[in-house]
Amino acid sequence: MIRAALWDLDGTLVDSEEYHWLAWRDTMAAEGFTLRYDQFLATFGQRNDSILPKWLGPDTSAERMRQVGDEKEELYRRLVRERGLSALPGAQDWVERLHREGWKQAVASSAPRANIEVVLEVIGMSDDFEALVSAEDVTAGKPDPQVFLTAASRLGAPPNRCVVVEDAIPGVEAARRAGMRCIGVNRNGGLAADTVVRSLTDLGNRAFDSLLS
Repeated sequence: MIRAALWDLDGTLVDSEEYHWLAWRDTMAAEGFTLRYDQFLATFGQRNDSILPKWLGPDTSAERMRQVGDEKEELYRRLVRERGLSALPGAQDWVERLHREGWKQAVASSAPRANIEVVLEVIGMSDDFEALVSAEDVTAGKPDPQVFLTAASRLGAPPNRCVVVEDAIPGVEAARRAGMRCIGVNRNGGLAADTVVRSLTDLGNRAFDSLLS
């Protein structure tokens, strides 16, 4: 029977928070907006079309938001390529192990597809997933379950045979709404996932299988 692992990107496979912060800070500065770190953190992991009305104003045109968002993402990708990035501890080991054990795997992220592709290329995991679901593939961001349901559909996996790996409250809620089990990875805890660890290296040998048994 099909088993599928659906991976969020930031905070689970990689930690690129600093690059997102620098890219948003510098992009918004060019727009005349001084972005505070706490404002950035409050929106981290959300889609750009949800973030930018809070910073540019609710009357900002869709075209301007798209332009500013594109500039930020281009800067983010440049930082990733120039400064490098590594997979988080345990991430590559688990992805490779699940592949050997016959699990289907996808990245399901609110990030633009170009970001996902650059990150996977830089960390050497471009060929490790059978599907990528990005911001362009859905109309609603987490905690809406659409991103995970889309990923499951592309893998041919029913929701009750999927395990989501997430690091944020909206993502854990999206997994719950999708009818999927969830592993929460967060240094500070505080996630209402089925299994919660500080690092993927803390997972037991049967962590994924036990959630589907």
